[in-house]
Amino acid sequence: MAILGTLLKKGIRLRDSLVQEYSSPLDLQKGELKKLLIKAKDTEFAKKYNFDLILKEFKKGEHDFYTAFTKQIPIYNYNTIYSEWWYRLKGGEEDITWPGAIRHFALTSGTSGAASKYIPITKDMVKAIRKTGVRQILTLSKYDLPDKLFTKGILMLGGSTDLEFNGTYFSGDLSGITTGRLPIWFQRFYKPGKKISKNKNWGEKLDQIVEKAPDWDIGIIVGVPAWLQILLEKIIERYNLKTIHDLWPNLQIFVHGGVSFEPYKQGFERLLEKPLIYMETYLASEGFLAFQAIPDSRSMRLVLNNGIFHEFIPFNEENFDSEGEILPHAKTLKIDEIEEETDYALLISTCAGAWRYLIGDVIRFTSKEESEIYITGRTKHFLSLCGEHLSMDNMNKAVELVSEEMNLNIREFTVLGLPHGSLFMHHWFVGSDDEVDHAALLSQIDEKLKQLNDDYVVERKHALKEVKLTVLSPSVFYDWLRSKGKEGGQNKFPRVLKGEKAEQWLGFLKENGIKI
Repeated sequence: MAILGTLLKKGIRLRDSLVQEYSSPLDLQKGELKKLLIKAKDTEFAKKYNFDLILKEFKKGEHDFYTAFTKQIPIYNYNTIYSEWWYRLKGGEEDITWPGAIRHFALTSGTSGAASKYIPITKDMVKAIRKTGVRQILTLSKYDLPDKLFTKGILMLGGSTDLEFNGTYFSGDLSGITTGRLPIWFQRFYKPGKKISKNKNWGEKLDQIVEKAPDWDIGIIVGVPAWLQILLEKIIERYNLKTIHDLWPNLQIFVHGGVSFEPYKQGFERLLEKPLIYMETYLASEGFLAFQAIPDSRSMRLVLNNGIFHEFIPFNEENFDSEGEILPHAKTLKIDEIEEETDYALLISTCAGAWRYLIGDVIRFTSKEESEIYITGRTKHFLSLCGEHLSMDNMNKAVELVSEEMNLNIREFTVLGLPHGSLFMHHWFVGSDDEVDHAALLSQIDEKLKQLNDDYVVERKHALKEVKLTVLSPSVFYDWLRSKGKEGGQNKFPRVLKGEKAEQWLGFLKENGIKI
């Protein structure tokens, strides 16, 4: 068991995971916030918001620290923290929101806004991401897996490790930043290797991997589902295989994240001879927030003792407007105050100098005691034109169920909310190369959403008067991403398009002669 054996030889043990397993979530988070505040207490951010005063409250009652923390520091989103603080990091200034200068920035996929965001990546954050990654590897000991699997290659399909450098800082995909700094012991397992991983041309990189594929014995694949499916299809076509297992018989694990796997599952499994173990991760550009710690579980465990302090805002009309913008005086909760099966928008404070930062994801707890969660959507990627409250989780589940029942390979989809006379409509765009009965597909999706969401049922009878559906080749979705400079790596197609993005999408279809 080479990977696990190497980890143990390096002295990396299950200690941190066991500490979390046997400690209260509040105690862990209180300790983590205290560490973050102490480490950053000499920064300009700390001086403005009186970290010294907050730290004194840790000596008092069990909850005084949080009252002081929320009183002293306002809630930030990317635009506000960048315009007030992070833009200075790009100029090389030191000790702004975290000690020292920032030499690396992760460029996000930009699905929520018009342009890529620059997220600071500190040495502390790289260490934290690596540490959480090791924890997830060690959870493999909970599975009934053959020893030989842990001697096989790990194919990680991510962004280029050849980062952009402007004389002051490096920038690129988070996957490119972290992959370029892999520990030496891991490099013997890592594929596609340093040379291919540097390639910035996504199409060329996929072709290079296809050419090298027969030389590797892959046991684990890691990446965004859409791009890995495209890669596996290319390999199968290139070597005239029946399934990917004809080439990689020891492939057993797929570690995925960034987007729900449910809509992709039906098509992905057509490429396999035998089932894979699916392991979900919650690795954002802002940090490694959670990972699947229990076999065959839909949920992931929040990481509570590794560089991130979590807060939770009930995702409802009291705290957010109809466009998903946070309202003044929104109510925030710490981890001991949450309830199961309730949607929360996440705030995080991190060892990369993010403070009370609205990351944009919406999560739900399945277990308060074990801090087990799953992602239900994005604060901006939901539809509620007239009170239908349709979440990404609803949409993903509906597509998954319909794909299975109709035996369809639905590769991508997005939904637009549009005016319809004096009322409203939803327009679905579905990516599939299968022969599709459009009317049946629309009817099935509509019915599944009614089963999943009571509010949707009500509004379909009243204000939501029409639902339309257009089937496109999946290549259209990827061409649009390419046109935005968002091809490959961690980039994914947004499930809901609103405002300018919706107009751009409709304009792109019109320019390419695609009738809707």
